[in-house]
Amino acid sequence: MGLLESLQWRYAAKKYDPSKKVSEENIDKIVEAARLAPTSSGLQQFRVLVVSNPELKKKLSENALNPEVMVDCSHVLVFAAWDNYTAERIDAIYDRTTDERELPRGRFSSYTDKIKGLYLNEAAEKNFVHTAHQSYIGFAMSIAMAAELEVDSTPAEGFDSALVDEVLGLKEKGLRSVTLLYLGYRDSEGDWLAGMKKVRNPKSEFVIEYR
Repeated sequence: MGLLESLQWRYAAKKYDPSKKVSEENIDKIVEAARLAPTSSGLQQFRVLVVSNPELKKKLSENALNPEVMVDCSHVLVFAAWDNYTAERIDAIYDRTTDERELPRGRFSSYTDKIKGLYLNEAAEKNFVHTAHQSYIGFAMSIAMAAELEVDSTPAEGFDSALVDEVLGLKEKGLRSVTLLYLGYRDSEGDWLAGMKKVRNPKSEFVIEYR
């Protein structure tokens, strides 16, 4: 299938077959799509945590909407963003960039000084909102990649972020959870949404053109 056909095929699965597991090869591809996603200033302000341990999934599902979906799916991807911008984080990615391109460190200092001036004087919560926005780009890429592989997915914001952060030790990593992506294979007989027509606003309403 092409990408548009894959996106037409996918839906947010409401019931997974717990006996069917996504291969590590496909999980790697889905995560890689997020890793290759564009981000503001190329900073990759988020990380992806891959959870397949059944006991850990059960812990993470406490207080979540539709907890059985998280428990029964094959893998849970946790998209977690930086809790704040720091000079060290900004310098680290640009040092890697110059090293891999065989350029002298500091080659982009005029630009990094500019973005430090933008972010380092802002409140941590405001900066987290910005880094969280970047994570959604990778989140969407992973959803699209899963669809191309015909792996079912369910985007989730209805979870206890404080619990997820605590269970996964995200504070110590300088991260905060933003979204979850459940991956697996649908239980078509038990999923009330399976087989229903995909409904979206028509193009005539969705697209506003200025010619």
